[in-house]
Amino acid sequence: MRFLFLAAFIPAFAASFTGPSAFRRDVASRNHVARESNDFQISKATFVLNMAENGEANGSSEKKKVIVLGGDGFCGWPTSLHLSDQGHDVVVVDNLSRRNIDVELGCESLTPIQPMDVRVKAWKEVTGKDIKFVNLDVAEEYDRLVQLFKDEQPDAVVHFAEQRAAPYSMKSSKAKRYTVDNNVSGSNNLCCAVIDSELDIHIVHLGTMGVYGYGTSGGEIPEGYIDVVLPGGRESNILHPAYPGSVYHATKCLDALLWQFYQKNDQLRITDLHQGIVWGTNTPQTIKDERLINRFDYDGDYGTVLNRFLMQGAMGVPLTVYGTGGQTRAFIHVTDTCKCIEIAINNPPAVGDRVEIFNQVAETRRVRDVAALVAEQTGVEVNKIPNPRQEAAENELDVSNRKFCNLGLEPTTLDTGLFDEVTEIVKKYKHRCNPTKILPASFWNKKRAEECASLDPDSVKIAEEEKASA
Repeated sequence: MRFLFLAAFIPAFAASFTGPSAFRRDVASRNHVARESNDFQISKATFVLNMAENGEANGSSEKKKVIVLGGDGFCGWPTSLHLSDQGHDVVVVDNLSRRNIDVELGCESLTPIQPMDVRVKAWKEVTGKDIKFVNLDVAEEYDRLVQLFKDEQPDAVVHFAEQRAAPYSMKSSKAKRYTVDNNVSGSNNLCCAVIDSELDIHIVHLGTMGVYGYGTSGGEIPEGYIDVVLPGGRESNILHPAYPGSVYHATKCLDALLWQFYQKNDQLRITDLHQGIVWGTNTPQTIKDERLINRFDYDGDYGTVLNRFLMQGAMGVPLTVYGTGGQTRAFIHVTDTCKCIEIAINNPPAVGDRVEIFNQVAETRRVRDVAALVAEQTGVEVNKIPNPRQEAAENELDVSNRKFCNLGLEPTTLDTGLFDEVTEIVKKYKHRCNPTKILPASFWNKKRAEECASLDPDSVKIAEEEKASA
């Protein structure tokens, strides 16, 4: 069926993806104070993170039991700490698959992340608060998952337990099959387990902006649902058409259909968060103790674009921009990810309401512009290399994020004060970097692999190595 999109979209209500001007002034004020304080004993970046801790998520103030599936990961771990810090009773569930993929790829987190038993023990020592850890595979151990829900009686389940990297999902047939089996089975198991537990559990799922595709809406991308005119002039509001750009993104599109079905069929309460590219590393909670540090991925498969740029800049490595760098993407700081999850938990849909969808983004930027920003700060060159992805060389991206802003989120925009936080982390742990893992190692198809054949992983040298060999 052919859909005719309405030509006009309602302009911004109270906020837009660029972030409120008042918040921009607030960030500037924080950075000014950090620069001017003479008795300042911590870094400017740490100061900014500490300031961020003062914000509150709007909605119900009731403290809840929350199970975080995938709570050992890049977004799951800081979110678990944030929720615990806010007084929620948190249970982390993870099968540690991401750590196993580190072994498979021969590339560890740049930061030395601790085993889960050490992490939760450190959190208890630092805060006096307990986080329970359960080693469980959501996609494989269904009966244990159902029993866990019955035992813990959670108010909400946050679903991070999916293979999260688009490049890894395109690495091989094995990786493609694993991504589909793990992600789709896990989401289906989650819905079935909620039903079989006979509990009223609110599901909060971390999705991706990639379900929409890039530049295909013909205007501002709304939050999940779009107004259309069907044949015969009939107006309707439907789930935004899916346009995935990788196997990973395809699994998120399949997730979205599962949420729609189980809400309609079983009246499950579900919130789906379409998140932009996450940047940053630490949060106000992870900086409390070295043992709580978050993971930092810099490799071509799992490193997010801005974190890769910041790492490369700090090490004196030319920034690897794919193709023209004309891809426009949505970004969000990891601290805002944690806040958005709590806002979603505090504002659940009622039983019978359709799936609630938020666009979890702070702003959009063109990749080459982000590279220029980092290059200006670090003094490194920008190196445009063949694009390993099958995607448009240039695209526009206009995204609505009014729901979160109207619920109290003050988006953190790309700020050099927070860039410093990532740079500090990179400099501290640069001895752990394997420069041969920086260039892309996964290609969308044979044509892309052929175009990237000239890329030599061994050609990448960090600044000290170049000086030492001179």
